[in-house]
Amino acid sequence: MAQDVKSLLYRLFIHHWPRKLLALVLAIIVWMVVNRSLTITKVVPNISVRIANIPQGKTIEGMQIDGTLSKRVTLSLNGQKAVLDEISAKDLQIVIDAKDKPQEWIAAIHKKNLVSLNPDIDINKHIAKVAPIEMIIRQSKLVAERIPVSITPIGEVPKGYQLLDIYPYQLFMTVNGPEDAVKRLKARGLKLPINLNDVTQEELDQLQSAQGGERSDEISYFVPDLWKKVSLPLLSEAPIQIDDPQAKELRIDFSRQDLIPIGFSIPVTVFFPPKYSKTLNPETYTLATSDFIVKKNGIKVINTPLYAYGVSRHFLETVKDMVQVVIVAGPTQERETLLWNVQFMYPQELENRYVSKVLSESNDIAYEQPSHLLEDYLRNRFRNYMSRFRLYTPDHHKLSLKIELKANAISITPQNTQ
Repeated sequence: MAQDVKSLLYRLFIHHWPRKLLALVLAIIVWMVVNRSLTITKVVPNISVRIANIPQGKTIEGMQIDGTLSKRVTLSLNGQKAVLDEISAKDLQIVIDAKDKPQEWIAAIHKKNLVSLNPDIDINKHIAKVAPIEMIIRQSKLVAERIPVSITPIGEVPKGYQLLDIYPYQLFMTVNGPEDAVKRLKARGLKLPINLNDVTQEELDQLQSAQGGERSDEISYFVPDLWKKVSLPLLSEAPIQIDDPQAKELRIDFSRQDLIPIGFSIPVTVFFPPKYSKTLNPETYTLATSDFIVKKNGIKVINTPLYAYGVSRHFLETVKDMVQVVIVAGPTQERETLLWNVQFMYPQELENRYVSKVLSESNDIAYEQPSHLLEDYLRNRFRNYMSRFRLYTPDHHKLSLKIELKANAISITPQNTQ
């Protein structure tokens, strides 16, 4: 049996091997010649279109920044099978000449309009013909406009921090393109979403340490240039970098979610509405003192250590001695427990002090030459602090007060809340 197999293999591969080798070589040559001579028809979609010789001051509707049209075309090609089997849209481009053309015309696309982007493909040699198609081309006035870009935060703030704001609120970018398209863009504006999920807690912790350590409650995170791009599908397939000089100052400001001890006494006063003044006034009701409310130098103040939440140390230092708790007096039949609120005295002056203090103490390059936009930004931050300001007890509960009319006194009792 083994002898028969050896005999078979000998006859197949060894016997008359020069003739068999020659036959194999000839077969390969014939296959290559035939394969090269075979022609097929292939439909290639998404071929880019470029317009050449556009008159000065003009552009083409749908033209992107790279000079190609946003609209792609599909061509039916006939040519060598070996080449067309491997060809794709990225290997080809259609070029249309706009010289001496009217405002709008119909361009007939033939083989002469087809150019190769692949050095291994020769249009004249490898492609026999192109099924002609027509395309409407419209010229438009080329304009340049500064388009507003709104900065929009999205996503979640890292644990342990809260978002203060983003500066600048708005940027501008110069856009060149067809008049109608650019006007539509300017009318609606653009949005630049900033994903807060891309900012990590570790990054903010490092920034806090670098910007002042534990006493730094406000942390500035400068937005990387890679994020400062907007999508304009009509003008570019790739996002476009914002060219506004102020873009280098784009920052996200965070604050620590820490309770900050208040190192000063907070006065407590009573407001008597005029409509109740016949029965409720400073002569009929006085604020009762207790372990919680004591009298110092003729002023009644809270005698319990308190903490602030939602603000910074800069803010607390600014409003020190200019904040009080105000109780609104009212008859018991209208409200059993009286309302109270934290009030800031002369808030406009406090706001001016805060802005001046932040600008003078910051080592930030963006603060060295403050613009009116930056000042407005800091003023808005101060107002947000005033609205966020909350008092907390040493056990880290929000301060809750039970305030009642008793005999001829107004009694204040702190309550524990969870």
